[in-house]
Amino acid sequence: MNPAKVDRQRLRQLTDLPNIGPAMAADLRLLDILQPAQLKGRDPYQLYTALCQRTGQRHDPCVIDVFISVTRFMAGEDPRPWWDYTAERKARWQEG
Repeated sequence: MNPAKVDRQRLRQLTDLPNIGPAMAADLRLLDILQPAQLKGRDPYQLYTALCQRTGQRHDPCVIDVFISVTRFMAGEDPRPWWDYTAERKARWQEG
C-alpha cells in the first residue's frame, strides 16, 4: 500500500502495510508471516536471508528496503516509502 494511505487502525492484512502489494505479501507468507503484527521485533536482514534461502534464489536487495520499512512501521515509526531506506541498507549491508 502507498505509505501516504496507510491507516494504522486498519492493519488487518499484509497489503494494509506500507509498501506491501500482492507480490511482497506472498513473499512474507513464504516466511510464515500472515498478519502485520507478526513483523513486530523482526530483523529485516534476517527476513531477507530467510526469503532467499526459502526460495533458493537471491532476491533484489531492494527487498531489504521494503522489509526495513515495514518492520520500522510496526515498531511505531511513521510510514515511509521503501526507497527512503536504500542509503541505510547500502551503508550497512555489502551487496555481494
